[in-house]
Amino acid sequence: MTRLRILTGVGATLALLAAGCSSGGDDGGPVELTFWHGYSEADGDVLEGIVDDFNASHDDITIDTELKTWDSIDDTLLTALSAGEGPGLVAMPAERLPVYAAKGAFASLDDFYADEASNTANLVPGAAAMEEVEGEKFGVPSGFVPLAVYYNTALFEAGGVSAFPQTWDEWVAASKQLTVDEDGDGTPEQYGVVLPDHATVANGLWPSLFYGNGGDIVDGEDAVIDSPENAETLEFWSDAIAADQISPTGVDGIGADELFSGGKAAMTVGGPWMASIAEENGIDYAIAPIPAGPAEQAASAIGVSMAVTVDTSSAEQAAAEEFLSFFLSEENSVKWSLGSGWPPLRTDVPAEAVAENPVVASLTEIAETGRPLLPGVVNSVDVLSAIDELTQKAVAGEDVDTLLGEAQAEIQAALDD
Repeated sequence: MTRLRILTGVGATLALLAAGCSSGGDDGGPVELTFWHGYSEADGDVLEGIVDDFNASHDDITIDTELKTWDSIDDTLLTALSAGEGPGLVAMPAERLPVYAAKGAFASLDDFYADEASNTANLVPGAAAMEEVEGEKFGVPSGFVPLAVYYNTALFEAGGVSAFPQTWDEWVAASKQLTVDEDGDGTPEQYGVVLPDHATVANGLWPSLFYGNGGDIVDGEDAVIDSPENAETLEFWSDAIAADQISPTGVDGIGADELFSGGKAAMTVGGPWMASIAEENGIDYAIAPIPAGPAEQAASAIGVSMAVTVDTSSAEQAAAEEFLSFFLSEENSVKWSLGSGWPPLRTDVPAEAVAENPVVASLTEIAETGRPLLPGVVNSVDVLSAIDELTQKAVAGEDVDTLLGEAQAEIQAALDD
């Protein structure tokens, strides 16, 4: 695979445009930077507050935020950069960062990370790892949270389940106990758990299950999904779903959210937004880590990255890095966490600092189970598509060994492309 420093095609074009764009502060004057992001809820409000504080404390730098949808950022970033009209800073789902880094759209942040003033020394290791592409850092995290189980405490009480399960076997047993098919027609009115078999939250549910049994998807530039551990995982969960009907089949992530919010599933796997969904629907809930598999307790993490684009002068990049350092300070890490509902990005934030937000406190307790999903993989969309096809067909009863072989070939092709 070609090193990222050797830019071709769109990447070379972007690099040339960056070299020829306006100096924007290189003459010692004030710097104004545009920051694209997709934070549209409470997280957007707290981000605006942090930006306002930064601007108020810097006479020579102004950050102008532009709220866009995440899809819009993905659809228009390269075009805007090619036209010399792109942002200086941009936030995006972490799995998209390698795509743009490979195209030469982002500036390297290795020197920034090496600077003690960057406030990156105490970042959660998994969060920092998701910013790396072929050994080089191209972003900083603005969010990193492991998937967790959100469960309906009222249904647990009604079903006689007094403690949250700690292992896969206990998880299946509790799910069976919480599954209700009152008329015996084979379609439960209430499922113990909803495990979507495709288009799941950030496509991280099934990777989380693979990790729990000692399996994986990618190791460097090699696909490793076709393994005995992954075969065992698929067979275990496919059998539990088919034989005990603990979860419906053919459900995607949105369908899973709807079943849980409608009180028709006692457990679901999701991210911090599930707390809002539960509250909006009057569901008493609690949060727990995904139960431990035979090998370990691990969960795929959802991440968001911030990057400095090549559409910046040296003074603008320095200004962008000044903002990133400000954002990652301990004070702002706490402010961002409490306001956004995501656990702190720094390992040195004391638990009591976020205790006032129960969701953040719960997620912080399980933060160490998080693993970045496909860090540094450029063609992650194709890899995740192969996983979707694999899991949906496996849960539907197709031969696991054949499916794993097909997924192995598809994922390796995506890595080699």
